[in-house]
Amino acid sequence: MNKYELMFIISATINDEPRETLITKVKELLTSKGAEIVTFEKLGMKKLAYPINFKNEGFYCLVNFVADPAIISHFEKTLNITEGVVRSIVIRK
Repeated sequence: MNKYELMFIISATINDEPRETLITKVKELLTSKGAEIVTFEKLGMKKLAYPINFKNEGFYCLVNFVADPAIISHFEKTLNITEGVVRSIVIRK
């Protein structure tokens, strides 16, 4: 089991309730694969460093978790095709 850090950005056009649903979906996706979430932080709406899909803002979330290395590639692929997630990155700590 390794320690990982996930940062993902949710589109600014998604309202509060659908955003919470999407955050819950990401948490469930992690825990269903056997990962243990250590910390979860909602960093809030921030300006993007550069426009992505003609948008200048996004809602940032930071997750620290412990997981088996075998599930990371599948998790990244699933997160990349999840609608509402603009960008994501998983880093091994």
